[in-house]
Amino acid sequence: MKKLVSVVLMAAFMSVSSLAFAAEQKITGTIEKVEMQGATATVTLKDSKGAKVQVIVKDQLTVDKLKDKRIVVGDEVRVKYDDASKESKLFRKTAGC
Repeated sequence: MKKLVSVVLMAAFMSVSSLAFAAEQKITGTIEKVEMQGATATVTLKDSKGAKVQVIVKDQLTVDKLKDKRIVVGDEVRVKYDDASKESKLFRKTAGC
């Protein structure tokens, strides 16, 4: 009986933990469009497979880079974002020489 309970609890824990990690998505793609709205920006990205994703950028440092054109349309970026709110957690240009 104890073994059955521990197996059920372990399965429940695994399913809950996988849901928590499934909410964060990663994408590497090219910027297609940037729309500024005050202190935030909506960026449309296109990945290598052709899928388009819109991400909301609220990080002030990244918004400033978008405003003063250090990050522009056509740049390749690496982004981590929350799948539910589409809010970016990491927004970086891919490294190059």
